[in-house]
Order: sequence, then C-alpha cells, then structure tokens
Amino acid sequence: MNYYKSAKTKVFISFDFDHNEDLKNLLIGQAKNDDSPFEITDMSVKEELSGDWKEKVRTRIKKVDQVIVICGEHTDTASGVAAEVKITQEEEKPYFLLWGRSDETCVKPKNAKDEDKIYKWTWDNLKNLLDGVR
Repeated sequence: MNYYKSAKTKVFISFDFDHNEDLKNLLIGQAKNDDSPFEITDMSVKEELSGDWKEKVRTRIKKVDQVIVICGEHTDTASGVAAEVKITQEEEKPYFLLWGRSDETCVKPKNAKDEDKIYKWTWDNLKNLLDGVR
C-alpha cells in the first residue's frame, strides 16, 4: 500500500479585513475539507504588525506556494490588500483573484494587473486554479 500523501499547496489569503472577514472564514472552512488540495498557512492581519509590516508580510508570502486574493465590493480601497498583491508580484508567487460575493460587484485590488481575471468562487474552480489552470 502507498501511504504517501501528497503535500497540500500552502496558501496565503489576502482579503479586505474591514469588509470580507466572513469570506476568509469560508475559505478556511473549504481548506479543511478532506479532499482539499490546499492549506491556509497565513493571511492578512488587521493589526499593523510592529516595525516594517510589509517586510513581515513579505516573509510570510515567501513561505507559501500561492496567494489567493478574495475580492469584494471595496477591495480597490483596501491598502493592505494592494500591498500584499504588490509583494506577491515582486516575489513572483502565483496568485489569483476570487469573486467573493455572487450578489455584489466585486473589484480588483489596486496593483492587480489589467490581465488578472476575477474567477468565480466554486469548489471546482478553486481546485483548478490551485492546479495552475488559468
């Protein structure tokens, strides 16, 4: 028997703490599914980290395989998300944008590229996106 279990993709979640904390909690719940291909290893924080918080976030992002950016109605005004996306790009980490709320107009964060699509948040899409299908 093969007891080897493949490693899950380590993910950092970037989200607008003021408006989308509930969405972060939903994604954490999905990560706990038995067939989940990913695990949440870090995420945006509300409190500004002491000292140079951007460097601390950079260290966290360097440790993950991918970054998931949850987009909501106000993501374009969330300065922390904009900084996390910029750091993700500078570190050349793969990332994708998720449409957080099906009943709202979701917007890209500042620093997202023009060609970055916001993908519909479904379980199948999530698995495909983590697999690099974009």
